[in-house]
Amino acid sequence: MTAALLEVAEAEVEFTAMRAQGAGGQNVNKVSSAVHLRFDVGASSLPADVKERLLALRDTRITQDGVVVIKAQQYRSQEQNRADALARLNALVQSVAQPPRARRATKPTYGSKQRRLQAKTQRGETKALRGRVRD
Repeated sequence: MTAALLEVAEAEVEFTAMRAQGAGGQNVNKVSSAVHLRFDVGASSLPADVKERLLALRDTRITQDGVVVIKAQQYRSQEQNRADALARLNALVQSVAQPPRARRATKPTYGSKQRRLQAKTQRGETKALRGRVRD
C-alpha cells in the first residue's frame, strides 16, 4: 500500500525575499536572493491525519503555532531558492504522508528466555565474588 504523492499547493505558501547571509562579495549585499518560506499547517488543504503527524514531528522548522518556516539561500537566484524551499517542504510533507506501521506485540522465544536467565546467573556469580573473603 503506497501513499499518494502529496504536494503542497504554491498558493498555500507565503514567500518572503531577503538578503542571504555569509560570504558572497558585493552580490550578497545588493541582491535579495534568499527566500523565507512560511506554511501554515492548520490552515492547509492537507488531510487531517497528515497534518496531525506533521505537527507531531519534533522538528525545529515547525513553530509552536504550527507554521513550517524554511530558509533557502543556497543558490544565487531567487527563483532557484524558491524552488529549493518548496522542494524541501514537499519532502517534509512526504515523510509523514505514509502512516507508521502498527507494532504487533510478540512473545520472547524460549531460547531468548534461557539466554537471559543464563546471563543473569552469570552476572550474579560475578558480583558474589566481589564480597568480603571469608574462611
